[in-house]
Amino acid sequence: METDRQVRNSARAALFSVVVIAIVVIVPLGVAFAALYIPGYNRAIQLDRAANQAWADVDAQLQRRLDLIPNLVATVQGYATHEKEIFENIAQARTKYFQADNIAGKIEASNELTGLLSRLLVLQEQYPQLKANQNFLSLQDQLEGTENRIAVARTRYNEAAGQLDQYTKEFVGSFFAKRAGVKAKPYFTTTEAARTAPPKVDFSPKPAQPPAPAPTAPVPGGP
Repeated sequence: METDRQVRNSARAALFSVVVIAIVVIVPLGVAFAALYIPGYNRAIQLDRAANQAWADVDAQLQRRLDLIPNLVATVQGYATHEKEIFENIAQARTKYFQADNIAGKIEASNELTGLLSRLLVLQEQYPQLKANQNFLSLQDQLEGTENRIAVARTRYNEAAGQLDQYTKEFVGSFFAKRAGVKAKPYFTTTEAARTAPPKVDFSPKPAQPPAPAPTAPVPGGP
């Protein structure tokens, strides 16, 4: 009996020691892991949310531009009815933006619109009546202000996307980004040349070509 009691006591003591060791070792490790994991995970979520919010600001300004386009196109059409290709391409790019289901697709459609709008606005040099149209001038001013707001919002978005991109490429950050299901977002690079330097169209009169020389009449008595 005494031996059995001693065995049971020894077993209890051994079990107690294991529990104590587990508490002393595992619990601090768990606390340390949580202290590192939670901030890293939350950082990935915060960077993703910041990039999404920055894109929402860009999208709002792009939507404002899209709202101005129909009136702008209608005004130009009143003077440049034969510029059918530009009008059709603008309509297609506008539809493409609304149909895009991701940021990359919207950026691509927006860049297409930027170049097409530059071509549309330069038509005023060909049609002086359009250049003097008050509705056109008002829409042009609104478009210019919108483009400035787009540029500011685009810069802020690229900064947020850059921070997220850097975090997802870091050794530790990539671990937490994968756990949070967070991925890098595309930068909003734009065709600045198309926006600041629209296609050059030469509307100056071309010099008249000299008339072709008349054929020389044969000389009487000649060979």
